Amino acid sequence: MQVLLYTAFWCRDCRAAKHYLETHGIVFSEIDIESVPGAADEVMRHVGKRAIPQLVIDGEWFQPYRPGRGILYDELDAKFGIRARM
Repeated sequence: MQVLLYTAFWCRDCRAAKHYLETHGIVFSEIDIESVPGAADEVMRHVGKRAIPQLVIDGEWFQPYRPGRGILYDELDAKFGIRARM
């Protein structure tokens, strides 16, 4: 499974998504939209706005965050086949 995480150093929700991946032992590559040339444009091309964090899991784009809801842990668990939280 190839996992990319588009982030920015100032993004609190990006840090939470990164923590989730690390906690569950999910190997990923981090792409900082502020320092990687063209990364912000890539996010814009795929989601129509500069919204981070963004995950790309085997080529499928997924935003693991929703305003007012925060990190979508249940949806992340389902995507990665992680047993539901009790």
